[in-house]
Amino acid sequence: MNSPLLTGSLTDNEQGNPPKSEKYTMKCSEKDSADSKDSDLVRKKLDWSCSLIVASLVGAFGSSFLYGYNLSVVNAPTRYIKSFYNESWERRHGHPIDPDTLTLLWSVTVSIFAIGGLVGTLMVKLIGKVLGRKYTLLVNNGFAISAALLMACSLQAGAFEMLIVGRFIMGVDGGIALSALPMYLNEISPKEIRGSLGQVTAIFICIGVFAGQVLGLPELLGKESTWPYLFGVIVVPALVQLVSLPFLPESPHYLLFEKHDQAGAKKAFQTFLGKEDVSREMEEVLIESRVQRNIQLVSVLELLRSPSVRWQIWFYTNSIFGKAGIPPEKIPYITLSTGGIETLAAIFSGLVIERLGRRPLLMGGFGLMALFFGILTITLTLQDHAPGIPYLSIICILAIIASFCSGPGGIPFILTGEFFQQSQRPAAFIIAGTVNWLSNFAVGLLFPFIQKSLDTYCFLVFAAICLAGAVYFYFVLPETKNRTHAEISQAFAKRNKTHPPDNTDPGTPEPR
Repeated sequence: MNSPLLTGSLTDNEQGNPPKSEKYTMKCSEKDSADSKDSDLVRKKLDWSCSLIVASLVGAFGSSFLYGYNLSVVNAPTRYIKSFYNESWERRHGHPIDPDTLTLLWSVTVSIFAIGGLVGTLMVKLIGKVLGRKYTLLVNNGFAISAALLMACSLQAGAFEMLIVGRFIMGVDGGIALSALPMYLNEISPKEIRGSLGQVTAIFICIGVFAGQVLGLPELLGKESTWPYLFGVIVVPALVQLVSLPFLPESPHYLLFEKHDQAGAKKAFQTFLGKEDVSREMEEVLIESRVQRNIQLVSVLELLRSPSVRWQIWFYTNSIFGKAGIPPEKIPYITLSTGGIETLAAIFSGLVIERLGRRPLLMGGFGLMALFFGILTITLTLQDHAPGIPYLSIICILAIIASFCSGPGGIPFILTGEFFQQSQRPAAFIIAGTVNWLSNFAVGLLFPFIQKSLDTYCFLVFAAICLAGAVYFYFVLPETKNRTHAEISQAFAKRNKTHPPDNTDPGTPEPR
């Protein structure tokens, strides 16, 4: 009988290969790993239930969409609205309006939207405590519909004050919406897709901006005879939300924490997650509930004083394009491209946020914005020296917008909901919303003066702010994806060297 050695055959061990038992173990391990990945994929697909999708789309269409729409809708009919102001003034006083008075009235029309937003933000905590997340969104439609009627009828009534008051009321609607909607989406979504679902807020802001730009084209409603209809359109998303949202449940977190309705919270989870067994989700919420059983809603001042959370804390596109040397007749269509880029970048962020995480998208977005602001400064400075430079400026502006919308534009809405537990969340959204609206107001008011003083170097101010933001988040921000609210709060408590009450497993790793 020939031996393996004589025939030139080698055993598995002699060939340096693992024995059959090890091969079988390796194959089983690889199969288990593949099965685990398939199981995770199936679970994430199951997380996107029909009720969850409808709630996010209807909620965002009647809320953040209208905020984005009202950011851009006043851009196209500017000259017609100013003409309406002048005619109204002359009819009342017998002489044309003074140019300085007209500029003041127009500035008030634009900026009062942000003042209304600040007022709306400050109202959210009180309204949300009484009505809950869902009914706050529903009641908010009353502001949108009344504002739309005032603005749409202002020309026929010959009263420009109606347009200004309508803009203020629409700002109130936006302030409430940008706090209540992210809270609602944060509290109805499973942690595995919380980031993607949270990005729906930013995506619909961008879609709203784009819709305002499209409808404002001269071929559609951006004409002297039809500009009031641009404001009348606001009624449509508000009515859609008003007739759809009542059929969906309230936030299970709100039901459990503030209404103490455990059965209702369980039923809401079952509806939103599309499954009967919601024991894991209920347990996560109950852990947080046990921690905060005797804790009342935190006020803004109490939140600012709390050491355990201390670290958590498109008005001029036409003029910029004009400065870049773009012919006036092309500006509306190039401005339209900004809305398209915003929307695509926000959708991209929503698709990759659960894979890449919040930190890389935020830091990368701020870093790229700093880079392109620097390049834009160079192209604007050199635009008279070469014929193609103005179009490089356009590319830089579009790149800045894409960088903003892929991370810094939408992720703060998600993080505000993730950083704070239930009792702290309304106060946190008041602080975040106040900073947001005051920043909008300040940039809208001060940018012309900064541009006048620094000329083409004005964007270096924004580059420095973006760079500082990227560095700050690198050192301060932990990764929050796929973490419960209790785990995220525990991570910040460790960072702040405090020990808030907590019932979670002490071995839970800190998110990175």
